[in-house]
Amino acid sequence: MAKKIIFLISSVVFVVSLLSFFPLNSPKYAIKKIIIDAGHGGDDPGCKGSFSKEKDISLKVANQLAEIFKENMPEIEIVKTRPDDKFVTLNNRARMANAEHGDLFISIHCNSEPKKRAYGTETWVMGVEKFDRNLEEVVIRENSVILMEEDYKEVYEGFDPKSPESYILFNLYQNAYIKNSLNLAGKIEDQFENRVRRRSRGVKQAGYLVLWKTSMPSVLVELGFLTHKNEEKYLNDELGQTYLASGIFRAVRDYKAEIEDKN
Repeated sequence: MAKKIIFLISSVVFVVSLLSFFPLNSPKYAIKKIIIDAGHGGDDPGCKGSFSKEKDISLKVANQLAEIFKENMPEIEIVKTRPDDKFVTLNNRARMANAEHGDLFISIHCNSEPKKRAYGTETWVMGVEKFDRNLEEVVIRENSVILMEEDYKEVYEGFDPKSPESYILFNLYQNAYIKNSLNLAGKIEDQFENRVRRRSRGVKQAGYLVLWKTSMPSVLVELGFLTHKNEEKYLNDELGQTYLASGIFRAVRDYKAEIEDKN
């Protein structure tokens, strides 16, 4: 009899301990807030085409994306890091995203290439296995915007955007979110290629400062190359911008459904 009582008590203690790890009333995970980040702005034009600037296109697509969410998924709160043409430091973009407790961070950009032959979309996530100066030229360009800040050495903890050694540190960050970031990035590129009918250059990893300290799954979307004649026209076309924004929206919608179904 005593052994049965001890067994029952032990069983109850075991079940209670399990419930402390998996509470019956724990809320189901849901994506409720998305941070939309229009790259560059103000005195920082970003890359330039023959007649347009990155900061203007990224803002238009970011604002269209916010409107599409408002119309089709009004339950999701949208926070813009840059709702108009103003300069926002990379550090403050991440700080804003974290302060708002965002569930996703989407940074929107345009690309450039000196030979003016490259074209197509790319979606980047945080991650650096090795640093190749030629491969990462675009990363150096994007990160060098911090040189416009007087106190960038203190704010970015001694980071030098032109030093390969600085990028080694990035291996330690975003590991907790890399799987979901890659998942979302893949869905965005799939939408661009198969629904928007743009050339996809794929999902890539690099040490973008704007993704460095965001405490959530984060992606940086390169909509296309302003240095490519035909692509610059497409990126400045209102319908083209709508198609790109819609592609990002559908990718997030599918990602949201997949993540929430797993819970």
